Amino acid sequence: AWSRDQEEKIYVQHRLKEHGAEVWEWFDNGAYFYICGDKSRMAKDVHRALIEIAMEHGGMSEADATHFIEKTMMKDEKRYLRDVY
Repeated sequence: AWSRDQEEKIYVQHRLKEHGAEVWEWFDNGAYFYICGDKSRMAKDVHRALIEIAMEHGGMSEADATHFIEKTMMKDEKRYLRDVY
């Protein structure tokens, strides 16, 4: 995803949601996610997109999806890592 090098802005969170079923399959298969970049906008938007993917493709409530991303993926399994600034 490129947000600066073209006329139409395409952001990583949009690409993640566009491929949500595949991203969910990656979650199910134990994939690791590493997000690096701007913490004020991009990281928050990507985080929200991952929660929405868990809701839509994992059939979770918002509370369960948030728990899955923030507790299971980030803290317990350390499969969602962020280097944001």
